[in-house]
Parts: sequence; C-alpha cells; structure tokens
Amino acid sequence: AGFGTAEESNQRYRYLIAQGGTGLSCAFDLPTQMGYDSDDEVSVGEVGKVGVAIDSLEDMETLLAGIPLDKVSTSMTINATAAILLAMYEAAAVKQGVKPERISGTVQNDLLKEFGARGAWVFPIDPSMRLAVDIVQDSVERLPRFNPISIASHYRDAGATPAEEAAYTLSAGVAYVQACLARGMAVDRFAPRLSF
Repeated sequence: AGFGTAEESNQRYRYLIAQGGTGLSCAFDLPTQMGYDSDDEVSVGEVGKVGVAIDSLEDMETLLAGIPLDKVSTSMTINATAAILLAMYEAAAVKQGVKPERISGTVQNDLLKEFGARGAWVFPIDPSMRLAVDIVQDSVERLPRFNPISIASHYRDAGATPAEEAAYTLSAGVAYVQACLARGMAVDRFAPRLSF
C-alpha cells in the first residue's frame, strides 16, 4: 500500500499492524520512483497517484512513525532510487533506536526490468547495474535480514508472451548473478538473498 502522503500511509500501516500484520509492502509514487521532488514541475499530476510521495528523510520518518522496525518486515517496490529509499529507511530505523542489522524486508532494486519493460529508470544501464550490485553487496555485508533485490517481471505488460516474460526475468537474474560474481562476491553470501 502507498497512499498519497506519508501520514496517510502511516495510518494504514499502523492499522494493518494493529490487526496482526507483521509485514508491510510499500509502493511509492512515480516522482519518488524517478528521483523527483513533489514540488518539481515535472511531478505535477503524479504526486501521490500510484503510491506514497517520499521527498526527504523527514517524510520517511513520518511514514514509519510508531512502527517497530525491528519486528516488522517491509517490502519496498522501488528500483531506480532504491539506494536512496533504503538509506532513508535505515536512517529512520536508527533514529528509532533500531540497529541496521535488525531491520528486515526487501527492496525490489530490479533495474533491468525498468529498461526492458517499464521505463522508470534514472541512470544509464551500466551505472544502474553498478548501483544495483552496490545495494546487494552492502546488504549482504551489513543488513543480514534484508533482501537486497527482488527480480520482478512486467514484460507481459510491455507486450511479451508468457514464455518471453519468463526468459527475460530469468535472464535478468543471471545478469545480476554475473555482476555480483564480477564484483568478487561469494555466491553463498548473495545467492540466498536474491528473490524472484
């Protein structure tokens, strides 16, 4: 869920937790996905439309106020700006007194899907892949309970057949594994943290 504002989304998350929920799924609006502030002229008409608008650490803190980040797992549907949103999430947790190694959840961080199907990318493909692998490496080293990538597929939405969608999704997974290996990461450290 991701409502227009951090306040609205926080109310919903707290309601879900009060009902026994132990995991949250956070969707962000298009300007947040693309790295634009809500008051940027290019954001007009898109702020808070398909998810919550997060422009600052203060917004992230408002989004997560009163939520025990050492007990709740949070999945964030974010790709191009995943590093920024994950850093904000971690900073909000630390401000709550939660050590980074205690946060759990998943950040989508599937940049290849953006190039192949969706189009919500910020940087060219090579720097995007470096950033995606940076998140994987940092999470493996410092955030043992956090999944640094969730390989998604929106290829059918972009016109692919079911077989093509499966092939593109699996190919993306192979590309991320190869990029991690090229970085010198040990397979047993990162492979269990990749999800499809």
